[in-house]
Amino acid sequence: MIDPTAIIDKKAELADDVVIGPYSVIGPDVRIDSGTVIGSHVVIKGPTAIGKHNRIYQFTSIGEDPQDKKYASEITRLEIGDRNTIREFATMHRGTQQDHSVTHIGNDNLFMAYTHVAHDCIIGDHVIMANGASLAGHVCLNSHAILGGFTLVHQFTKIGQYSFAAMGSAITQDVPPFIMVGGKPTKPHGINSVGMERNGISSEDIRLIRKAYKIIYKMNLRLEDAIDQMEELAGDSKELSLMVDFLRNVSRGILR
Repeated sequence: MIDPTAIIDKKAELADDVVIGPYSVIGPDVRIDSGTVIGSHVVIKGPTAIGKHNRIYQFTSIGEDPQDKKYASEITRLEIGDRNTIREFATMHRGTQQDHSVTHIGNDNLFMAYTHVAHDCIIGDHVIMANGASLAGHVCLNSHAILGGFTLVHQFTKIGQYSFAAMGSAITQDVPPFIMVGGKPTKPHGINSVGMERNGISSEDIRLIRKAYKIIYKMNLRLEDAIDQMEELAGDSKELSLMVDFLRNVSRGILR
């Protein structure tokens, strides 16, 4: 299951059925769980933990030192969950002590070719990053979010659940859940109704989220006043309550 040309450090921990392709390098303090397949010419540096049934394609760099001038060889980590697909030339870096010392990636995500996940990013589940999309440090990319090709996300930015960024978006402020953004400059362009429908969100919740979008973006309200109106609208809607919670905790303001 391990090609004879691969270099595996003695301090790496690999499940018995892990596949390692030709000329790949697995460093110390790397742990790879069962069912994961590593292609050729992959470099994985620890401390890095990779879960079950991931597929990592050729020429990727996983767990490398963060691109942060404050980093001084401290022990930090990269954690990758289960069933992720990581395509060619993707790069994922470990965390820094300036945050929580960890970059964390959840389950069932697709990282297309040339994507970049910088230090201290937190990524949920079922996320798609299309070719060339890049996250700067300390970004939170929530579950079911989709970033179109060559989307760039500013450091410390939060991207909400089920949001959608069109190709070439430059995201410099937080994007609330369920919102579509795009254009130059990047601005909101309605709600991601197709994505919500595909993931089983009810038509009533979609109707409420559409009303919430108008409150945020069409009524010229201060964000605090918009949140108050949305809270009254939410009722028992878990999805709209999720949106309210996100807006109460924005860190860089929201794209408006």
